[in-house]
Amino acid sequence: MTATKGLEGIVAAASSISSIIDGVLTYRGINIDELAEQATFEEVAYLLWHGKLPTQSELDGLIAQLGEFAEVPSEVIESLRLYPKDSNSMAALRTVVSSLALYDGEANDMSREANVRKAVKLQAQLPTVVAAFARIRQGLEPVAPKKGVGVAYNFLYMLSGKEPAQVAVEAMDKALVLHADHELNASTFAARVTVATLSDIYSGVVSAIGALKGPLHGGANEAVMVMLDDIGSLDNVEPYIQNKLNNKQKIMGFGHRVYKDGDPRAKHLQQMSRQLGELNGDSTLYEMSVKIEDLVTGQKGLKPNVDFYSASCYTMLGIPRDLFTPIFAISRVSGWTAHVLEQFEDNRLIRPRAEYVGPVGQHYVPIAKRG
Repeated sequence: MTATKGLEGIVAAASSISSIIDGVLTYRGINIDELAEQATFEEVAYLLWHGKLPTQSELDGLIAQLGEFAEVPSEVIESLRLYPKDSNSMAALRTVVSSLALYDGEANDMSREANVRKAVKLQAQLPTVVAAFARIRQGLEPVAPKKGVGVAYNFLYMLSGKEPAQVAVEAMDKALVLHADHELNASTFAARVTVATLSDIYSGVVSAIGALKGPLHGGANEAVMVMLDDIGSLDNVEPYIQNKLNNKQKIMGFGHRVYKDGDPRAKHLQQMSRQLGELNGDSTLYEMSVKIEDLVTGQKGLKPNVDFYSASCYTMLGIPRDLFTPIFAISRVSGWTAHVLEQFEDNRLIRPRAEYVGPVGQHYVPIAKRG
């Protein structure tokens, strides 16, 4: 047996949820470009869970369910007040999702019907939790979710306490669509490994959040914003980036292991960044990002990935930098739970082997004779 580092190129599961073939991303066979331009996030979540786009009545039913489940137990909100104000936002989210299982009477019901309901509950409650955490640490009271509105609207409303602008809602909704699933990425694989033991759906999502917390997976857009803050102005872009290129330093937000000719999601986020800059009357972050892209792509041939323009988008929406990755989780929980449901349908314990590279022929030595 020979190990493959990072399991690169290894096919570990058969799935009908999403695919990346010849640089084209699809959800259930529908091109991401079509979904980004035409679908709402609720339609996409339904598509991932059920394998088809919803009828109007099915979509209305899902939106009603999301509204019904969006409130979280008061005990969970009270626990958030006890967290240190400087808590890592992903660590807080991971802890809260684990605790949500304690208040769900169906947590250990492994029927398909119960697991679909739990998927909807998690999708509804994650935005509430993230917004509540953000407000509590600022000394503000959480804002209760509204019923009958979409996930994007509700999240922005709960975060700010104000009715969000339509352009902002559309931008957030599109970002959620673009991040909803991405084949067998690290967090999705972690979720499937966990539930393959026949553990519950909450455990699978907690595992996924733990994987997404790492900077090599979910934290790249936050690192992009750190870079933009360091650069500071349009005039500083070229010397800053050129210095990094000359010193062969990594520039966050560029390149992707499975895309050789660019991430198909990036162009949609670039357009959103431009529109939000126009809405805010300040396109500096967008213009800086475009200039960085021109330099990096021109000299290194690397193209931006989904994280690059999402950083400026979220910032122009007024979202704190350390909430970028929790927003990723708000979207990706739709995909995680779809994969959990698929894993349960034809489950087999995921138990790979390891290539042993340690010593051989060793023998036990009594403690008195050990040097």
